[in-house]
Amino acid sequence: MPGPGMELIGEEEKREILEVLDCGYLFRYGSPDNPDFRAKVYQLEQRVAELIGVPYAVAVNSGTSALLVALSGLGVGPGDEVIVPGYTFIASMSAVIYARAIPILAEVVRSLNLDPGDVRRKITPRSKAILAVHMLGNPARMDELKAIADEHDLLLIEDCAQAFGASHGGRMLGSIGQAGTYSFNIFKTITAGDGGMVVTADEGAYRRFFGIHDQGHSPLRMGVEVGERPFVGQDFRMTEIAAAVLLAQLGKLDRILAHLRANKDRFKEAISDLPGLAFREISDPQGECATLLTVFLPTEEIARNIAEELNTKVVADSGWHVYSNMEQILEKRTVTPEGCPFTCPYYQGGEVEYLQPMDLFIFRRRENYSPGVSVPNGRGRCVDYRGHVNGTDWFGDPPRVWLCTKMDGYSDDGNITWNVTYEFQRRPQTWDATVVYRDPETGQPVEIPENSTIEIATAKLYKIADFNTLRLFG
Repeated sequence: MPGPGMELIGEEEKREILEVLDCGYLFRYGSPDNPDFRAKVYQLEQRVAELIGVPYAVAVNSGTSALLVALSGLGVGPGDEVIVPGYTFIASMSAVIYARAIPILAEVVRSLNLDPGDVRRKITPRSKAILAVHMLGNPARMDELKAIADEHDLLLIEDCAQAFGASHGGRMLGSIGQAGTYSFNIFKTITAGDGGMVVTADEGAYRRFFGIHDQGHSPLRMGVEVGERPFVGQDFRMTEIAAAVLLAQLGKLDRILAHLRANKDRFKEAISDLPGLAFREISDPQGECATLLTVFLPTEEIARNIAEELNTKVVADSGWHVYSNMEQILEKRTVTPEGCPFTCPYYQGGEVEYLQPMDLFIFRRRENYSPGVSVPNGRGRCVDYRGHVNGTDWFGDPPRVWLCTKMDGYSDDGNITWNVTYEFQRRPQTWDATVVYRDPETGQPVEIPENSTIEIATAKLYKIADFNTLRLFG
């Protein structure tokens, strides 16, 4: 479904476009002495930089190009790993691959954004960057992610494709990491049909971004610059027409966000007393875009029935946002047969496996309303819980790992009732092996030996608001 900007295209966009067409000059570069050159791309870059609160912005032709420019411009390349969420648009992963690095999938929490705890677990000596995606207009946990990045000397790149205009703790998204990227395609907050932007506060990074987006040229070049280009770049330039549309759309951003936030508040209030309904965690209610209202429903069956009634899909079926639907990522289908970067000799991480689980647990019973797609269940593959089973600690230190093969049931009040089949797996030399659960029929404690399979009838998970260790990738 198109984003809100698409619905507001009107006279303002027409005037901006006609100004360019009447002058007959469509290229982003031109002489300031030429009255036909309206410098729409340059104006857009300046206005976006001012809005985000950074000194530099580079307009490009898509959000995917923006990601590739940011990754490459910050030095991500062969041998590197970039930690990305398993729930994001496929471009967050494909851009890493085209930068010749390896995407490492990490968990999401109930905000549907990166789990800082799992990010920390996924850090290796090969880690180069964390790609924080602000999914569905909701800011990721940037304070925690930035602290982790700073602690481990990692780049922090913000993918704000779905969150243009959003903020976190009073700072605009895109200004917190070393770079922020945006998309302006038809599904985003404001749109020109397509387009993108990269922003940064670092002048050196800006000069690299600009060169990568335009054949190695210096920013705002005049002439050909023969002999002065520091490296080979590409052509991701934005046209004056696209920038003209975006300038008009930018003038409507405050109106769009106010409209979205008011509508979401009304809708949420109207359904908040429905039994069995739980809402997504929002890290900054005042700063989010409010593009979607996301709810968790009691069961997958209910979620799918509602989706069918609304003539939509559950998110697990919705395409290239849930990683298990990205067959070209799962199977590492690179554009050339040698399989680079996965076979690159610079990469010392061994064989990379993207295992496809049954479904993603965090998406179980989840639906988006907004406009929006519905979302169902997930069943996680490797699950790592901090909690209790019938009052007995079953997480331990060091952590225990369970291979989950079946999981049903959910409640958001701190009590979880479910049937679960687990195969206990052992991390070598880390735990000795038994867990206590109560037999569903007798209610008596029973010891479960290592490497066995059990059915758990009831469980309790305490402090679910702090529960952020759902592990889908092992």
